[in-house]
Amino acid sequence: MTPPPIRFDAVTLRHGPREVIRGLTGTVAPGSLIALTGENGAGKTTLLRTLAGLHPLAVGSIDRGGLAPSDIALLPQSSQLDRSFPIACRDVVALGLAGRMGPFRGIGRAQLQQADAALEAVGLHDLGKRAIGALSAGQFQRVLFARLMLQDAPVLLLDEPFAAVDTATAHDLLRILHRWHAENRTIVTVLHDLDMAREHFPESLHLTGGQAIWGKTATWTPRAAA
Repeated sequence: MTPPPIRFDAVTLRHGPREVIRGLTGTVAPGSLIALTGENGAGKTTLLRTLAGLHPLAVGSIDRGGLAPSDIALLPQSSQLDRSFPIACRDVVALGLAGRMGPFRGIGRAQLQQADAALEAVGLHDLGKRAIGALSAGQFQRVLFARLMLQDAPVLLLDEPFAAVDTATAHDLLRILHRWHAENRTIVTVLHDLDMAREHFPESLHLTGGQAIWGKTATWTPRAAA
């Protein structure tokens, strides 16, 4: 499961006309667990989307070591997702298999059984047929984690996964995240909680003023993170 390193070479990113990251150079080592921090508008989401191949580079290059698109899974901010569409939890989770099944294979009984197993693993065994619009913020985030389980990607990019969830849900999701890390997956997580970063994330990448600062979280924590 251990993925290759991901190398940034003089990467500059823009969000619309605005330059948000300038000259990012460095390496995400295989199996890293990184807290991505920075003030609002610093480019954290833009960087994750670029890593996932969803946002273009302005300047520079990213060497993903031959990773295929399905090898990099992005969990977007749940607040940016439209939950008004009438779809059940198990169907959302089963979509995690789509990248590896191909575009012309439908979701069948076997895939729904996998989705049910993933929902049980995140504590939602009895909510598979419930519409996502009827879920609490914490329950919906558990659904998104279950979908990540089925994506089974060696590189996981999580954008504020603990925002707007209660303490019990955050602890449960952190246990899942640590299990993924123990499987040698590379994990980059946008965080605003510096206490959580210190306790659970060995490495940090802090974005500020267009610049990127790499560090060990145990010995250095970016004061400017918000």
